Amino acid sequence: MIKHVFAVALLAATIAFGAPTQDQSQIGQQVHHQLITLPYLDVFDNLTYRIDGSTVILAGQVTRPTLKNDAERVVKHVAGVQVVDNRIEVLPLSSHDDRLRRSLFRAIYGDSSLSRYKLPPIKPIRIIVKNGNVKLEGVVDNQADKATAYIRANGVHGAFSVTNNLLVAD
Repeated sequence: MIKHVFAVALLAATIAFGAPTQDQSQIGQQVHHQLITLPYLDVFDNLTYRIDGSTVILAGQVTRPTLKNDAERVVKHVAGVQVVDNRIEVLPLSSHDDRLRRSLFRAIYGDSSLSRYKLPPIKPIRIIVKNGNVKLEGVVDNQADKATAYIRANGVHGAFSVTNNLLVAD
């Protein structure tokens, strides 16, 4: 059972089996730092991780196979990490999905009420597209922003479905 969840703009991290220990918190901070500083990580990638003792379980979706490998490589070098279970999914290549990603980015980040989310280098609203199906991941400030992002994404031509997994910050 997962009891402690950290939701951050890019990464959702969980510490398994109770409250995090000091070591797990330090490992979590280092893993987070290593992942958000990956050079090719962008708004169309979503990385998550879970810490179980000295094991880090990576998950999420990426558009580049090298990003999956890079994430595993940098996490392996974090002090206290003995095992990395890499469950990151590499999204299939698709020109339709690429066009859809660009349209979704313009629709969401181009909206005046959501434009403030475009400012950080790491965009808090992640746009995941797989075979024309869209998932919105990440964290927004309020319920209205969550709804607006969903409405904007749902209005993009070519999206077969839109799933809104955005979390509202506490």
